[in-house]
Amino acid sequence: MRLLYFAWVKEKTGVAVEDVAVPGNVSTVAELMTWLKTRGPEFAHAFERSEVIRAAIDQSHARPDAKIA
Repeated sequence: MRLLYFAWVKEKTGVAVEDVAVPGNVSTVAELMTWLKTRGPEFAHAFERSEVIRAAIDQSHARPDAKIA
């Protein structure tokens, strides 16, 4: 899965884009953000207030309960 980071998340992680293998038990935007927090201190800090982070799937805004696959 290709992830693109913008603004706060990009600044805090130091990553603009990456391809990741998401675990099979991650199926929603909220679960993805929870998993991303486990990827290191910079990701934990960037996603510590995940409720204010907006996500998009295929360039359309997605709610936290939206399926990612």
